[in-house]
Amino acid sequence: MRDLLYMAWRYLAYHRIKTIILVLSITLIVFLPAGLKILVGESAESLTARAESTPLLVGAKGSPLELVLNSLYFESDTPPPIPFAETQRVTDSKLATAIPLYTRFRARGFPIVGTSLDYFDFRELTIAEGRQIALIGECVLGSAVAEELDRGAGAAVVSSSESAFDLAGVYPLKMHIVGVLAPKGTADDRAIFVDLKTAWIIQGLAHGHQDLAQPEAADGVLKRDGNVVVANASVMQFNEITPDNMDSFHFHGDPAEFPITAVIAVPHDSKSATLLQGQYLGPDEQVQLVLPTSVMDDLLATILTVQNYVLAGAMVIGLSALMTAVLVFMLSLRLRKREIETMHRIGSSRRRVTALLSLEIIIVLLSGILLAALLTVLASQFGEGLIRSFI
Repeated sequence: MRDLLYMAWRYLAYHRIKTIILVLSITLIVFLPAGLKILVGESAESLTARAESTPLLVGAKGSPLELVLNSLYFESDTPPPIPFAETQRVTDSKLATAIPLYTRFRARGFPIVGTSLDYFDFRELTIAEGRQIALIGECVLGSAVAEELDRGAGAAVVSSSESAFDLAGVYPLKMHIVGVLAPKGTADDRAIFVDLKTAWIIQGLAHGHQDLAQPEAADGVLKRDGNVVVANASVMQFNEITPDNMDSFHFHGDPAEFPITAVIAVPHDSKSATLLQGQYLGPDEQVQLVLPTSVMDDLLATILTVQNYVLAGAMVIGLSALMTAVLVFMLSLRLRKREIETMHRIGSSRRRVTALLSLEIIIVLLSGILLAALLTVLASQFGEGLIRSFI
């Protein structure tokens, strides 16, 4: 038996290109269905886990899926804004704790999430380095952001302009990094967190500039009328908040009307959740209240439907590949007709020749199955990280 194994192995090693193609074909036939089910299962688990930890979301009327994906993962298109007053509305209901979110801006490709300190307690985020945000202009980095940017507490990061020609809109702000969050394996690892007021400063709803009462700012004064000072365009505005200029930053307008993208509502109990949902069912409502779990369940139902079609296609492709492999083996036997006749002439029995050819096929099949099993194990071990990198 050992000699047959040796001869079968030497034949496959000599025709290595044909052997590799056959092994890879068998591997794909076995791995595709199993690997697809594992990846879909991992993605479903990641999506539902984040949604299940977020009871209710308040946002502008429109696509519930866009609202949920933006509020949970900070990666989809920014939904239409709602006024900050919606946060107070949830609080005034005394049915839930309100956590505002404003996720419009980015820095170095990472989302800037304007929120309150309640968000960190709600998501159970802890500081691994430095401290928590306390003043405007400060930020804390998710662990993945800190690693990719190679920055930590004491460094700085600058927000990105939405357009190179938007001179009056988004305010590029140099933010001081005061802390880095411990890794959680969620979308929070790839976000930059700031106070809501800092996000509004980036948008230009607040600014700081030279003290026009000082003599050095005289060139920037257009007109004085008692305590009212009108400045011209030459007044220098600050793009960094420091202890020296912090007092000069001020807001224009009513903060209740300032924009946010969503409010996470955390009900006190199931009864409070039901009552709160009932308050957003009026025909004149300008906002919507959605259940993230319901929205994600609808998305997963679509994903599973697509998965079934993909699996059906993979099975058809696998059957075709299997038939091609069988054809290759059959053609190989015909091409080896003289070789088989030679083995018979030198004394090999028909049974021994059949065993040799069968061993070659078995080695190819086992190699493909073992490689598919290895890929399946790798998919189960690292599939979750791969899914998170795309979410």
